[in-house]
Amino acid sequence: MDREKLLKEGVKEKFLRYVSYDTQADEKSEDVPSSPGQMRLALRLRDELVAMGLTDAAVKDGCIVTATYEGPRREAPVIGFIAHMDTAPGVPGNGVKPIIHRDYSGGDLILPAGIVLSPDTSKDLTGAKGHTIITSDGTTLLGADDKAGVAEIMEALCRLVFSSPADCGRVKVAFTSDEEIGRGITRFDVASFGAEAAYTLDGGIAGELEDENFNASNLTAVIRGVSAHPGKARGRMINAIHLASELTAAIPAVMRPETTDGRLGFVHPTSLCGDIERVELEIIVRDFEEEGLARSLAMVRGVAEDIMRRHPGSFIELSDRGGYKNMKQFISAAPKVSSLAVEAIRRAGMNPVTRSIRGGTDGAHLAVRGLPTPNLFTGGSDFHSRTEWVSVQWMEKAVDVICGLCALWSKELSVSLD
Repeated sequence: MDREKLLKEGVKEKFLRYVSYDTQADEKSEDVPSSPGQMRLALRLRDELVAMGLTDAAVKDGCIVTATYEGPRREAPVIGFIAHMDTAPGVPGNGVKPIIHRDYSGGDLILPAGIVLSPDTSKDLTGAKGHTIITSDGTTLLGADDKAGVAEIMEALCRLVFSSPADCGRVKVAFTSDEEIGRGITRFDVASFGAEAAYTLDGGIAGELEDENFNASNLTAVIRGVSAHPGKARGRMINAIHLASELTAAIPAVMRPETTDGRLGFVHPTSLCGDIERVELEIIVRDFEEEGLARSLAMVRGVAEDIMRRHPGSFIELSDRGGYKNMKQFISAAPKVSSLAVEAIRRAGMNPVTRSIRGGTDGAHLAVRGLPTPNLFTGGSDFHSRTEWVSVQWMEKAVDVICGLCALWSKELSVSLD
């Protein structure tokens, strides 16, 4: 790509280019990346980084793009900015057709597919009146999660390269794969990345900083029954499908995602497949407190044991497929990482809002591994849906915050309080 065009085009044009790549994560694939479009976008980003002049740009194991901006303040801590390239499974992500809605009036937006994006159901829209809003045409998701974050980091780098500010240290960037299915970050080499603190750009509306997330456990329940001819099944058949129904029905209504918010955790069956003899049920368990997570897991195990007692001959095997921890305890050990983000948001003309994520980010995994990584806003909302949208003005604010953080960190000598 032409270097001058790349440096001057702006964040919106970058975003529109990146959403044209189908990077939907595939839970059924054993590969990393789980879909070929992620590698295509990774190679594109590498080439753009090289065109900017970041000569160490590379695509590493696990389809992770990395590069370094060599700012002049070499005594300052090295900071990183991270976003993921993949989009969520479960909603079509191929053939995204972005629609640009200029000077949003504050009412309903009727997408070409007939879907209505309304401030009645998407409350974040009320703060975006007068903005340029980008949506899909309603047949797919948009991909703002997290290509808005990718575009914002790339645009911030362009600003740094173009203006060569004196108040900037070394800046590391990374674009990861398969964040939506929790795989790509397992290949991330924290030591070779070389940052002392980092920020994911994977949040919502302008001004948000997230430095806490759920503790998470992902379970697989393999439920085994006994098949028999349905005409002679009495006293012989144990239908694994019915047992799976009993297990899911036993989850209290007050512990489901659709009935919880704030700091309440949940137990959530996400997929079920099988037959009379064998059913495989996926369940995710979430809670901000480790004790709460342990209680929920014990509840699920207790239900499984009760079902087996009541149905002799049945068997339920629960296995843990991994998860992640609440980043709060790790980020609290380096409070400067969050406090400087709050200051950068304020200097960019916004009121900082510190929130907890009812989910997780790549930063949750990185924080446990010694890299404190809170999450910054991208300017989007309604992620993982056909009504996903992003504000161009808020994307530009995110770029301002990235550049502001580079300036603030250039005045520091360490990540610690000392």
